[in-house]
Amino acid sequence: MVHLAEALNHPFSLSGAYLAVGHLSLRQGDLDKAIAALERCLEVCQVCHIPLVFPWAASSLGAAYTLAGRLAEALPLLEQAVEQTTAMRFLVIQSLWITHLSEAYLLAGRLEEAMTQALRALELARAHQERGHEAWVHRLLGDLHAHRNPPAAEPAEASYQQALALAEELGMCTLQAHCHRGLGMLYTATGQREQARTALSTAIEMYRGMEMTFWLPETEAALAQVDA
Repeated sequence: MVHLAEALNHPFSLSGAYLAVGHLSLRQGDLDKAIAALERCLEVCQVCHIPLVFPWAASSLGAAYTLAGRLAEALPLLEQAVEQTTAMRFLVIQSLWITHLSEAYLLAGRLEEAMTQALRALELARAHQERGHEAWVHRLLGDLHAHRNPPAAEPAEASYQQALALAEELGMCTLQAHCHRGLGMLYTATGQREQARTALSTAIEMYRGMEMTFWLPETEAALAQVDA
């Protein structure tokens, strides 16, 4: 797609091609590739005035920056993406972009804002019957409950299980791996060693199978801690 769009010098097609490469790389955890493609996509959108693709690019790039620990760069992009789509009344898929924003707030330690945005994303996903996005929100809610001090174990587990059930029904393998990882981390924190070992081992197997190496070190370290 990128090669064809570059050959044709067609900005809209080029923005879509870069977005596709960036989004796929983001899901797989290849952050260098994701950031390079999404920065190029954002540049094309800005130079060639493509407002329809801009929120996609800004939100996906913000999510990539979040995973890379570049929160100072991530938050303005994520907030701009949500604000622009709200102004455009472009509500379809907005739940995913709000989810990205909530994840960044979580990593920034802004838990109450993260929860507010997550519940907003859940409401939109259900209103527009975006079941895949709803599954991502449930996984995020699991993370939010798990990051309470002390962890809210029961609602965290329930949210992860809801996300996992939807992910399995819809064939969302990457999300399944993340749910097993979240459950494993939760069980580790609450002293449920056998459940933790099973969940973390499943996550590791799935990450390896999909070559999602970004999440492997922390997950393997958690399993080693349980085994020790």
